[in-house]
Amino acid sequence: MKTWKKALLSTAILGTAAIALAACGSSKSSDGGSKSKTDGKTIRLYVDTEQKKAYDEIVANFVKENKDIKVDVKANNSGASNAKTDIAKDPAKYGDVFQVPHDQLGDMAEKGYINEIAPKYADVSKSENSELAFDAVNYKGKTYALPYEEQSQFIYYDKSKLTADDVKSWDTLTSKGVLGTNFAVPYNVYPIFFSAGTTLYGENGETLGDMSVDSDKGVNAMKWFAAQKSNKGVMNTDNTLNQLKSGKVSAIIDGPWSSTSVKEVLGDNMAVAPYPTINIGGEEKQMQAFLGIKSIAVNSKAPDQAGAQKLAAYLTSEAAQLVLFKDQGLVPTNTKAQENADVQASDLTKTVITMAQTGHSTLMPKLAQMSIFWDKATPLINGAYTGQIKEADYKAQLATFAKDINK
Repeated sequence: MKTWKKALLSTAILGTAAIALAACGSSKSSDGGSKSKTDGKTIRLYVDTEQKKAYDEIVANFVKENKDIKVDVKANNSGASNAKTDIAKDPAKYGDVFQVPHDQLGDMAEKGYINEIAPKYADVSKSENSELAFDAVNYKGKTYALPYEEQSQFIYYDKSKLTADDVKSWDTLTSKGVLGTNFAVPYNVYPIFFSAGTTLYGENGETLGDMSVDSDKGVNAMKWFAAQKSNKGVMNTDNTLNQLKSGKVSAIIDGPWSSTSVKEVLGDNMAVAPYPTINIGGEEKQMQAFLGIKSIAVNSKAPDQAGAQKLAAYLTSEAAQLVLFKDQGLVPTNTKAQENADVQASDLTKTVITMAQTGHSTLMPKLAQMSIFWDKATPLINGAYTGQIKEADYKAQLATFAKDINK
C-alpha cells in the first residue's frame, strides 16, 4: 500500500536516469472475441507480495468461471511501484497482467509496454468506478489500465487532544495542537500549489508546457510555505510517527498505508479526517493532496491477450475490490463497493473516499517528466519554508522550476 512512497524513494535514488530500452509491442487494444484461447499458455499475474493471498482467492473464483484460462499468481517482490523500471528490463519476461500506479501509465504507453484495454471492458469500468479513478487510467484519450484502489493522504490525529471541529481548519488545528509533516517531501505538500489555483501539466495533467505555477498564485503558495516556519503549531520532521509517539505532535499527514503503525501509537485515541481548509492568498481554500490510483495493466508481450484482458477486468470488478478491502484494507474505486456496509463502517476508508473527490485532491500526472518534477520540487518548497529562497526571488525561482520540469 506504500506504492507512491516507495516510488518517490526510488526516484530519489535513481534521479532522472532514462530507461534506454526501445519501445516494444503493440499499443492496440484487443477484445479477444467471445471466447479466450490460451494456446497452452499460462497467464502470469504479478501482485505485491503482501497481497498474494487475497489474489489467490480472487483468481480461484475467476478460474472457476473461466476453465479454459490458466493463471499463475506470482508475488512481485520488487513491488508495483517499480513496474515501469522492471518491465523495461525485458517486457517478455515480466508479468502478463500486473499492478501499476496510474502515474506510470503514460510513460509505459509511450514506450509500448502496455496495450489499450478492450472497449467492452473499458466501458464497464467507466460506468462502475469513480470519475477520477477512471480518468487516472486514461492517457491521451485511450484507456491503458483498469482501476481498483484509491490512495490519498489525510490527517491522523489524537482525539484526546484535538476534536473533529479542531481539524477542519489549518489555523485552528495548528493553534490548538501541533501537526507534523516534512516540507522536504513534495508528495506531502506540493498540492498546496493546487489549493492556490495553479495547474501542473494542464488541467488534465498530460500537457507538457501547460503550467501556471510561475504566477501570482504560485507566489501565494510559496508565501504559505514560508509562513509555516514560524507557525508553532507545525513541526517539520522526517519521522512523524516518532513525534506522535513522544507526544510532541498531535496530528500528522500520512496515508492509509500507515494506519497499523499509527494505531499502535495512538490506540483508541486514533482518529482520521480529510485535509482542512487553509488560508492562502487571503482566501480560505480546501487543502489538497495528490490522488493516486492503483490499476491493473496488460503487458503488450502477453501471449494470450484475450485471456489477459478478461482477467484484468475480473481483478478490478466490484467483487474483487471487496475481497481486497476485507483482506488488505484497500480503498475501492468501484462506486457500489464504496457503498458496501463494511466499507462505510470504516472512518479511514470514508476519509480516503472523501479525499479522492474533485477539489480535495488532484490526480498525479502521468508524464515521464514527473521524475524530474520530484527532484526540482524538493529544493523549491524546502527553500521557501526554510527561508533560503527569499520572497523577492519567488517569481524567478518558480519560472526556473517550470522551465526545468517541462523539458
